[in-house]
Amino acid sequence: MKSHLSSIDRKKNYMILAENSYFDDNMEWAIRFYTKALQFTRDKRTYIAILYNIAIIYDEMDIPQKALKTYGKITKISKKEAGAFYGMGTMYERLDDNNKALECYIKATEIDPYYDRAYFYIANIYDELGNKDKAISYYKKVISLTPNDYMAYNNLGSIYEEIEEYDKAYEMMKRSIQLNPNYYKALFNMGVIYKKLNQFEKAIEYYDKAIEKNKNYSYSYLNKSAIYIEQKKLEEAIEILSEGIEYNPYAEYLYYNRACCYAKLNIKDEAIKDLRKAMLIDPSIIDMIKIDKDLDNLRDDEEFLFLLE
Repeated sequence: MKSHLSSIDRKKNYMILAENSYFDDNMEWAIRFYTKALQFTRDKRTYIAILYNIAIIYDEMDIPQKALKTYGKITKISKKEAGAFYGMGTMYERLDDNNKALECYIKATEIDPYYDRAYFYIANIYDELGNKDKAISYYKKVISLTPNDYMAYNNLGSIYEEIEEYDKAYEMMKRSIQLNPNYYKALFNMGVIYKKLNQFEKAIEYYDKAIEKNKNYSYSYLNKSAIYIEQKKLEEAIEILSEGIEYNPYAEYLYYNRACCYAKLNIKDEAIKDLRKAMLIDPSIIDMIKIDKDLDNLRDDEEFLFLLE
């Protein structure tokens, strides 16, 4: 009995040291102390709880392989740990293995049929894989379990927009915005839907709302500028693109689109300057530069030809 109590005390001490190290942002020592605590842990539930802590820390340290291995240890101790299979799914996604991630998420839902986040990421993977029907089905499952999930409504609405079911897309996006008026992606996507419906003023209104909520989302500026470009309002397009660049200095397509506007206005020096910046960020953009008719005003310019060499 005395030895057993001593083990309990040592486990508690190592747990306290691990937690203090974690809160001091010393992740490596936290893992060391949690690992020591495991040596003196006899209770199965406590042992699993410590492994969860270790896995989460590895995740925070951006070491997905070790987090994955730790979650795997949990599943070997108990096949009923939905959270461990979910954790493995998130790590496989980080490692760009969507098929294994999908297997793990599905396993999590088999253990826990109410695991809404697992259903959410199943839907997301099916969407990325191009299986829109399954993605729609799983997002609907998420909404049935969590009716206030504004991200699920947004993602479902985006799929409906992609498959050109605009009425459904609008209703889903409207619901997402009702649930969270500050969610910039839903505001942006509502702009996309209005643009598809040729309601340009409403589209601009929602792009502006998205920009108000998140100035670092470059696509809001890009899409808004595209409307102005279509309407031949090139100065207005340049203005919004310049604002976007101020907040998103590494968004290559903002520079590229502004270059196109400058080229159409025959402001060659500024156009070439922006093309050079776009190419520095993404060298592959040169393939577009070579064929884009919007840049035809530049094709007899020596600096432009030098840029293409």
